[in-house]
Amino acid sequence: MRIKKDIFILLIATLTILMVSCNQSQPKIEQTKEITLTVADPLPTWNEGLNKQAIINFVNKTTKEGSPDFIPVIDRIACFDNDGTLWSEQPMYFQLAFAIDRVKSMAQEHPEWKTTQPFKALLEGDMKTVMAGGEKALMQILMITHSGMTTGEFDQVVKEWINKATHPGTKKFYKEMVYQPMLELLDYLRVKGYKTYIVSGGGIDFMRPWSQEVYGIPAEHVIGSSVKVKYEIVDGQPVLIKLPEINSIDDKEGKPVNIHQHIGKQPVFTAGNSDGDYAMLQWTSTAKGYPRFGMIVHHTDSLREYAYDRNSSIGRLEKGLDDAAKYNWLVVNIKTDWEKIYPFEK
Repeated sequence: MRIKKDIFILLIATLTILMVSCNQSQPKIEQTKEITLTVADPLPTWNEGLNKQAIINFVNKTTKEGSPDFIPVIDRIACFDNDGTLWSEQPMYFQLAFAIDRVKSMAQEHPEWKTTQPFKALLEGDMKTVMAGGEKALMQILMITHSGMTTGEFDQVVKEWINKATHPGTKKFYKEMVYQPMLELLDYLRVKGYKTYIVSGGGIDFMRPWSQEVYGIPAEHVIGSSVKVKYEIVDGQPVLIKLPEINSIDDKEGKPVNIHQHIGKQPVFTAGNSDGDYAMLQWTSTAKGYPRFGMIVHHTDSLREYAYDRNSSIGRLEKGLDDAAKYNWLVVNIKTDWEKIYPFEK
């Protein structure tokens, strides 16, 4: 027993000497690892340039302890528009495509639609007539397809659609039409202690079922337009019924209002792509106290995505471009700033 114990002690001593020797003889390896971790690219599909560096500089200075621009974690709020900012919005808003599919699936229950506009035109594939009806026609379509069911039933309908509906151009699922550079930005901000929110003109109940899966943004961090709901007891079960009445439009001046009502704080980082985001960007950039960052995604790549701004009926960007310099907003040029647009690109 004594011999075994001595051998055991000898082995421990030998291992200890070897470990100390390795630590003393390989300081360069540990230093190299530390440097590698420090210089790892947080935005790999963003092309090198002033815009990418501006984002990194802002994040670094606001998250580094001791920096005069340091922002406490509790106040690191970042808000992002969705359509045209986090995923594509052409050739039509994806939620409108969802509503159109809903009309088609509900048509048998509504024979009157065969002679009633805008449903008649929609069922005939006449989108020109549908769009000519303007906001009133689109609102009719959205109201009829987004109400008359419980919130749980609507949630299930959206989940089924988002997992099977495909984009007419790329034939990819709509949920795959997200911007890879923006996914990286969301991840980068969260790693640095930022809380990320969606603040979109799109429907809050349309986005919440899939926001966690697609963006890593939980349902409670989604702000959007909404319809009114009513509490009822159905078959002995308490439910919320979606009503065909507007509750809130989360667009333009409505965005700062809803940020205040849902979050209770002004964001320090805001990103959008259209004049519908102007008020949110302006409200963020002119706030006192912490450093602020405003960003506009400018659609300039007609080959890999779509090119549109001032004259577009979808995602119109005019006032934002004109005032970007005034408010020091970063204008991201998709064509030159993004090496890759979608996750499925090689």
